[in-house]
Amino acid sequence: MSQFKQTDPKIYSKTVTVKSPDSFYWKKLGVPTLVKEFGAIDYIDFSPVEPYLFAVTASVRVQIYNPITKLVVKNITKFQEAAYGGSFRKDGNLLVAGDELGKVRLFDVNTRTILRFFEGHKAPVHRTFFTADGHHLASFSDDRTVGYWDIATENHLHTFTGHEDYVRAGCTSPISPNIILSGGYDRKIRMYDARVKDCVMTVDHGQPVESLLFLPSGGIFISAGGTSVNVYDALSGGRQMAQLSQHHKTVTCLQLASDGKRLFSGSLDRHVKVYDIATYQVVHTINSSNAILSLGISKNDETLVTGMVDGLIAIYRREGDHRDVHRPDKKDHRYIVENADQTVTEVKTTRIPGYDRMLRNYEYKKAIDAAMLVNIRCKWPETTVAIIKELIRRKGLHRALDDRTPDFLVDFIKFLTRHIGDYRFTPTLVDASNILLDVYEDSFEKFAGTIVGKAFAGLAEVLQTEEHLIHEFINLQGALEMISVAADTTEPDSGEDASTLYDASKKAKNHTVISVD
Repeated sequence: MSQFKQTDPKIYSKTVTVKSPDSFYWKKLGVPTLVKEFGAIDYIDFSPVEPYLFAVTASVRVQIYNPITKLVVKNITKFQEAAYGGSFRKDGNLLVAGDELGKVRLFDVNTRTILRFFEGHKAPVHRTFFTADGHHLASFSDDRTVGYWDIATENHLHTFTGHEDYVRAGCTSPISPNIILSGGYDRKIRMYDARVKDCVMTVDHGQPVESLLFLPSGGIFISAGGTSVNVYDALSGGRQMAQLSQHHKTVTCLQLASDGKRLFSGSLDRHVKVYDIATYQVVHTINSSNAILSLGISKNDETLVTGMVDGLIAIYRREGDHRDVHRPDKKDHRYIVENADQTVTEVKTTRIPGYDRMLRNYEYKKAIDAAMLVNIRCKWPETTVAIIKELIRRKGLHRALDDRTPDFLVDFIKFLTRHIGDYRFTPTLVDASNILLDVYEDSFEKFAGTIVGKAFAGLAEVLQTEEHLIHEFINLQGALEMISVAADTTEPDSGEDASTLYDASKKAKNHTVISVD
């Protein structure tokens, strides 16, 4: 007896995904721990020193978490209105934050006491950062200005102007205590020098700027706004070096990792993209449960935190031994004996899926039942379509669909409605729809007003839409062929009869349109 030929559900092969070392490295962060905050997560910043605590700014407080226990260890609540942009100094001992009232507060991380209080802005301050020397502050406000403050004397040293809209993004140079970068909703990025107290460079990002950062060298800076991330060379007057457009919604935050060798970008499209700074190529993608407003990563790459619009923070943490340990493939059943002359391979019995066992026994109703199970039709619709195609080939789909329960009919019609527009499945599902209508042609009056009748009406509407779309494509194909024929028609010589040109034009107009399958 010949072996039964199983149904091949691989109608179209999937694109092969190449696993890079970065994919393995970042996937070790594992499943995130979700923590609920009191409002949308405005900003996340990690302390540059161990144990790499991170500050989460949300609502009217800044909460400092331990990345290992994932619990709050410090709670700073000295704000009357919403707090913004809490960030650490490079020694991890001080933290600065702005607020809705335009004030800037400097805190001692250990005691949570206010050490300095800076006033001068007339609108909310959304970002605050320490300069490279740790002795000055830069604040970025909705009053379209950038403030420059001295920590020791609590004096306001200068106000940088030039923006024509809110200034919601900024950063300070990692190597120079005098260079400040600001980004505004006027789409402009402006570089200020505290020594000359003026703007020394301006570039146009093209969209409202949401985030800025310098690379560790200080000669290159990166901006995020709209759906693009732009890379600029500060040493050549702001020449754009690259534009990364990997998101389809607004990019809200940027962070560096792996000692400045990797760039993270978070977006409202719920994705975090990881780029290789050397090539500006995406090397990994992390999916989130909601739109991302902020993200932070520890200096040793051990903890990644993303903040979302719904007030949730996702804490990704590498647990256990992170060394690469080789494990043999569990599917490899070879038994190899050293110093032996032969390798014995275990003989495995091929298991036939349930729907193929039904087809083998000509039980067509049970075969379609097995193909319409929820875990099959939802996860692998190509398998269900393959079974339907095999039943049509055997001329057994009529028998499989006859005398079925309303629940089955509704599920089957919903499957047709959902996937009939997929070009891979359209021919098979159109034939299945015709067979279904033939089987229940005499029962439409009985189905009127029922859930089955509504399902049939929905299927009819989808079929009409597909038919209209095909007609539009046929018309478009005809128009394109007319243009093609007209373009291929060479201009006649002056001695030719004028009727030659007329015949060519008439031939183009009467050109036969090829129908689309």
